[in-house]
Amino acid sequence: MTETVPAPGPVEEPPPAIPIGVRVAQLTAEYGDAPAVISGDTTRSWTELDRRTNRLARALLARGVVLGDLVTIGLPNSVEFVEACVACWKAGAVPQPVSAAMPPLELQGIVELANPPLVIARGDIPLDRPIADVDELIAEAEDDGPLPTVVSPAYKAPASGGSTGRPKLIVSAQAGVVEPFGSMVWKHRPGGTVLMPGPMYHNGPFTSAMAGLLNGSTMVLMPRFDAEGVLRLVQEHRATWLYLVPAMMSRIWRLPEEVRAAYDLSSLETVWHLAAPCPPWLKEAWIDWVGPEVLMELYAGTEAQAGTIISGTEWLEHRGSVGTVLYGEMTILGPDGEQLPPGTVGEVYLRRGPGQGPSYRYIGAEARTRGDWESLGDIGWMDEDGYLYLADRRTDMILVGGSNVYPAEVEAALDEHPQVASSAVIGLPDPDLGQVVHAIVQPAPGLTDVDLDDLRRHLAERLVRYKQPRTFELVSEPLRDDAGKVRRSQLLADRVPAQQ
Repeated sequence: MTETVPAPGPVEEPPPAIPIGVRVAQLTAEYGDAPAVISGDTTRSWTELDRRTNRLARALLARGVVLGDLVTIGLPNSVEFVEACVACWKAGAVPQPVSAAMPPLELQGIVELANPPLVIARGDIPLDRPIADVDELIAEAEDDGPLPTVVSPAYKAPASGGSTGRPKLIVSAQAGVVEPFGSMVWKHRPGGTVLMPGPMYHNGPFTSAMAGLLNGSTMVLMPRFDAEGVLRLVQEHRATWLYLVPAMMSRIWRLPEEVRAAYDLSSLETVWHLAAPCPPWLKEAWIDWVGPEVLMELYAGTEAQAGTIISGTEWLEHRGSVGTVLYGEMTILGPDGEQLPPGTVGEVYLRRGPGQGPSYRYIGAEARTRGDWESLGDIGWMDEDGYLYLADRRTDMILVGGSNVYPAEVEAALDEHPQVASSAVIGLPDPDLGQVVHAIVQPAPGLTDVDLDDLRRHLAERLVRYKQPRTFELVSEPLRDDAGKVRRSQLLADRVPAQQ
């Protein structure tokens, strides 16, 4: 029987948490005119960040923001995004980040859940509440002196559509303080340089990059991902820390070898990847490139009940694993809630460790539970040593003639083909087999087509027959968003009319 796997212990008592406003003031006293945040052509020193966010926080308070309010932030990756978040914390509010490109109707649904006094965004958006951008708000307050110390009751409240597409908010139970544990997990260090090419409205980029900034690292934000641009910025800023998702890793790796070799990446001490399954071939290529101790992987949900990490060195000994439990507890349960033995695929369930309170609360959704265990919908198994291996999400699994097909496995094989930039796999209805595998493929840069005969041969060498796609569809647009996420439920809905 698979035993419940807790985090290792005992752990030294961490130092006390520091209110974020206090922490920014401390870093300003230490680093002064050194750069705190860089994005495109804009740089803010620590002094500028502290003073501007003092003004911005006062403007929020004058606009009616009170302790504990959620403030929706619909800004792209930018210095202003960071300023808006820091100002929320200083005012005792909760940053509630969303995509700046979110359609108005979807944004309205999130705003109805968050109920913010105002939305910080650019442009004229049809919403039922006030909208202001950062410069407009800063112009409303002249006092840039320190504010009274307050602590927001929640550090963040990101939105998630999940597999259903219905919006929900995931409100962190961590208050607006700097938790030393976060910087230890992410391997940040004072004086480092964090390079973030991922969208900050997603939890992984938000949590990891903010932890670096508040630990005394310079944050370099890319306004948008660009494969060669990542390498250029690593070299230009001597970045010590980099966040990626597998889709980004693939695009960088598929750059011409002479382009990759032209940049000096020797400053990198830590490269993280998370948010989506990483094909083994791609992971191995990056381990060979940056080094096994540099490449790190984390598995957890925004809900943060529990999480695993694994280094490249460990991964080479446990190929395909996402690691062992770092915090909280995990187990594998069968369809009737029974614990499954090592090596048996089931649903991954998580919970907080003994004596720990909740790590989050939902607005607009209910947790999927069995007793005090919660599921994020992932399917996987554990080995005898407690290493977790993920198969796919429960809702994405395809049933072909009674056999389970995990889209992530098929996509990993597809993406290994040199003519494929990215792929998404869904199950289409079939009167005989129930479902058949359908592959949606974006050709590699510079190509408008893919040699499907060669692709089929490639897949036949890697997948048993029932896992091989029966049909293929070529598309010109990326299948994953900037955070590496693919919404298969929407892809399926676009191709299979709803039953009347």
